[in-house]
Amino acid sequence: MTILITGGCGFIGSALIRHIMAHTPHKVINLDNLTYAVNPLSLSAIKDNQRYRFIKGDICDGKLVETVFAQHQPDVVMHLAAESHVDRSIASPDSFIQTNIVGTFNLLEASRMFLSDLPAHKATRFRFHHISTDEVFGDLPKTGYFNEKSAYSPSSPYSASKASSDHLVKAWHRTYGLPTIITYCSNNYGPYQHPEKLIPLTITRAILGETIPIYGNGKQIRDWLHVEDHVEALLAVLTRGRIGESYTIGGHNEYTNLQVVQSICQHLTTLLPEHHLAKNNGFESLIHHVKDRLGHDQRYAIDASKITTELNWTPKQSFDVGLQNTVQWYLANNQ
Repeated sequence: MTILITGGCGFIGSALIRHIMAHTPHKVINLDNLTYAVNPLSLSAIKDNQRYRFIKGDICDGKLVETVFAQHQPDVVMHLAAESHVDRSIASPDSFIQTNIVGTFNLLEASRMFLSDLPAHKATRFRFHHISTDEVFGDLPKTGYFNEKSAYSPSSPYSASKASSDHLVKAWHRTYGLPTIITYCSNNYGPYQHPEKLIPLTITRAILGETIPIYGNGKQIRDWLHVEDHVEALLAVLTRGRIGESYTIGGHNEYTNLQVVQSICQHLTTLLPEHHLAKNNGFESLIHHVKDRLGHDQRYAIDASKITTELNWTPKQSFDVGLQNTVQWYLANNQ
């Protein structure tokens, strides 16, 4: 296949492309606007691969998107391009509305027009795979899980913009018959993640001896999914998932934010025994509770039984091992 991936230079997108290049014969067209959040090293190893093509461009540019479809004739689309940082969405929601909603609209329309001109044997293979987030479902009580039938209840401008894009995807399937699939993932972690996110932020600040901020009491619960497990799930859904369906993807790793930060501090103490903090007060002494985020959801958790039953996918990484490997990667790569 020729796979058009939007946002392929981002954290999840680059992991997906590396996996495709290493484990499949597919071709990848990567359309990415190279915003602040990308890591230029994340795709350096495959940039000269003959099956890979990078195009710098904004999905908000409808004409450019149409041109990419016309020139590269993708068999499937995997749409990951998005503004994704909740704090930034609260401070400045404009770009989230443009990229996450208008950009998705442009891709859906370009896909619809492209599909209408395809011969039947190619049209039957076309897929539009939209990658969303469990944050569109809002807050969970202390018990229960999100699944594919959970009601939408977004709390932040980020999650509201992603929910809006999901609704567009569903409408284009219902109204126009566009062959779409949606996946909702829990919190991802792993190598190359931008340091504004909790895990890399904690690692980098701890190494520098800087305070580690924790929102509120730190008891907000997240389900942590290693990015390698996530991209394997995405390919399973792309190749074997049912058109018009959605799939929730989680890691079965529920931890509070405070527990995650404390675990990182413990790994750093083991991995950096000569660091002055490891010898004295400990890295946990850097933890500093700050005013809670506006509209902060208290718990996310995923029921991934559908993707397990239908597509035989389960996460491979335990959180303790995955987190330790992630900490080691950031230490080795000075990220």
